[in-house]
Amino acid sequence: MAVSVTRRVKPERVEEFEEWATGIIAATSRFPGHLGAEVLKPGDPSDTAYHIIFKFDRMSNLERWEDSEERRDWCSRVEPLQEGPAERHVVTGLERWFVLPSNREAPLPPRYKMVVVTWLAIYPLITAIFFFLGDAMLRLPLGFRTLVVTALIVPAMFYLVMPVMSRLFSRWLYPKESREARGRDADQ
Repeated sequence: MAVSVTRRVKPERVEEFEEWATGIIAATSRFPGHLGAEVLKPGDPSDTAYHIIFKFDRMSNLERWEDSEERRDWCSRVEPLQEGPAERHVVTGLERWFVLPSNREAPLPPRYKMVVVTWLAIYPLITAIFFFLGDAMLRLPLGFRTLVVTALIVPAMFYLVMPVMSRLFSRWLYPKESREARGRDADQ
């Protein structure tokens, strides 16, 4: 389970916000079931949207954090640093591998599109692993081979390949978002 929270930060308060983000992530890490958190900074200098993703092992632990007094305290501290209310989105499946567009109002891509892009990413990774390590892995028991392949594939997919694939396929994954961006570019 993960929850993605988007906060639009006042440009003059970015440094304070980043200190706040470090603090809330540390606070979250002390809660049961916490699996990690990451801050996605705006990619465009004109964008002020920060996305913070909090990961938990199960929904009940995520809810425990979200219902806590400590979280309410941290959220009240950030209000003067941001423009407008925070936007919250619970992420439970493949969509957590996709880098979401800066416009958080855009809907998630259809599942079939996420499946196609994920397959296009996994196929060459598995092929490369078998090409470079296949002969050596044949001597290993099946369970250990599977362990090695998945230990290489999952982090590569999450941290390296899917962010790149999401950018490469953004026009197909988010067609409305792409049309709006082209319209804004034409207006300038």
